[in-house]
Amino acid sequence: MIDPAAPVRVARPSRDLAAAERFYVDGLGLRVLWRTTERVPGEHDLLMVGPPGGAWHFELTRDPERPLDPTPTVDDLFVVYLGAPVEPALVERLVAHGGTRTAAHNPYWDEHGVTVADPDGYRLVLCSRTWQP
Repeated sequence: MIDPAAPVRVARPSRDLAAAERFYVDGLGLRVLWRTTERVPGEHDLLMVGPPGGAWHFELTRDPERPLDPTPTVDDLFVVYLGAPVEPALVERLVAHGGTRTAAHNPYWDEHGVTVADPDGYRLVLCSRTWQP
């Protein structure tokens, strides 16, 4: 059985790590946990963001030698359960930092939150509900 407190990493390619950082750090309020500081031939450029002390984080990658174009679908979601109404100021901040507010593919998410696409087109859902296993 997997420990429910086990750390989780979600890795995604990005066209522009600086744009992704603006969205997730300056917009959403996550912290930079680690990043590559110099270019190393044969290795990916990395940016890891997440909540301080959290059990999860995003690893955003870019391989300058063989770049991947992100190919998100309408169901590639990162859902944050806020347990409270979504603050309009948060949505405005996300949009000001490179996000695009969009309608959800599944109307459930529009009923219970707000969907904002990040600069690579992946969808962040801010859900007003709580979630418990």
